[in-house]
Amino acid sequence: MNFIEELRWRGMLHDVMPGTEEQLNKELTSGYIGFDPTADSLHVGHLTQIMTLIHFQRAGHRPVALVGGATGMVGDPSGKSAERNLLSEDVLFHNVSCLETQLKKFLDFDCGANSAQMVNNYDWFKSFSFLDFIRDVGKHITVNYMMAKDSVKKRLEGDSGMSFTEFSYQLVQGFDFYHLWKEKNCLVQMGGSDQWGNMVTGTELIRRKAGGSAFAITTELIKKADGTKFGKTESGAVWLDPKKTSPFKFYQFWLNTSDDDAKTWIRIFTLKNREEIESLEKEHDTAPHLRLLQKALAEDITIRCHGEAALQTALKTTDFLFGNGSLEFLLNLNDEEILDVFEGIPQFKISGSALKNGITLNDLLAEHAAVFPSKSEARKMIQGGGVALNKEKLADPAQVIDAAQLIKNRYLVVQKGKKNYFLLIVE
Repeated sequence: MNFIEELRWRGMLHDVMPGTEEQLNKELTSGYIGFDPTADSLHVGHLTQIMTLIHFQRAGHRPVALVGGATGMVGDPSGKSAERNLLSEDVLFHNVSCLETQLKKFLDFDCGANSAQMVNNYDWFKSFSFLDFIRDVGKHITVNYMMAKDSVKKRLEGDSGMSFTEFSYQLVQGFDFYHLWKEKNCLVQMGGSDQWGNMVTGTELIRRKAGGSAFAITTELIKKADGTKFGKTESGAVWLDPKKTSPFKFYQFWLNTSDDDAKTWIRIFTLKNREEIESLEKEHDTAPHLRLLQKALAEDITIRCHGEAALQTALKTTDFLFGNGSLEFLLNLNDEEILDVFEGIPQFKISGSALKNGITLNDLLAEHAAVFPSKSEARKMIQGGGVALNKEKLADPAQVIDAAQLIKNRYLVVQKGKKNYFLLIVE
């Protein structure tokens, strides 16, 4: 597999330094991507780089995942309009550990010559004194060279300016490349297109300090077809940690993509080959309402990030909320999993004593839980057949609801209309 060609047809390739493709076609080559531990989880915005490393390994090369315990202490100014808040060492080291665990799920660390490697740049920076750094690294890169970088110019032209800490970031990242080049014969650095300036600083440092050659590849920054930011929802970032974004929400993020985005993203975020994708596109175009592309994309990525069992739960949750799924699905879940299913869905807590002697459906939905703003509105919709309790349509506002109808002795699921769900939790 030609790695550069693979990125190109998938629409991932942005720029490649001259000589890179020749090097990759010549021999097994080590290449790295850095991930700064600004949080204790990666999010879907990191998936492009994760997929780049996966393709790199599938092409027969050795991927190196660098988690930036040191660079995370500085903060990358690339693409940022203001200074980042600095994290404490304890938080950073916790984040590093979490990211390392996540990255190990995507790469093969035991496959022979091109087994993946994990490194942390704190390991070589922790004993590197400031004076040694400015003597051994700083003297090789001029201030004029650093000032010419877009990430620096944009910040200097803005209102917030740039601290020396962030100004020095490109030197720190540049030394990462030099260290990996020298110690691990790592010849290629990869990353998003906003990292080009930092990467070139690394290749320059290798050339000026040691007379060596190194290469850089950048990938496209992903945007939605409508120009809005990729990876953001109303509730915030879409995380790879299932505790931050449930597998159901994760699956729904991909399922709800537009047709244009699905055609782009299925190339970037799955390992399906060109033939499979083009065949899927033809099927999709004949019946767009079936959302075949979105389903294939969502299933593939959910399995890769969370596993087959999590996908099945996401599919059953989707069927329960938007299809004809039965209550049996909920009966097999624990309390935490049930709350995950209803994450983002309005929830109301009601007193267990109130249910002891029974409550009319009308009072339950308008008085004890604010599913309806008034009893009259609740009565009208119930009588019109627009309300279901525990997946069963009810038409009598005076019907008595008691503890016997609770799911797992704790929950009631209310459906108003076709898509509006509410979870009532009895305390």
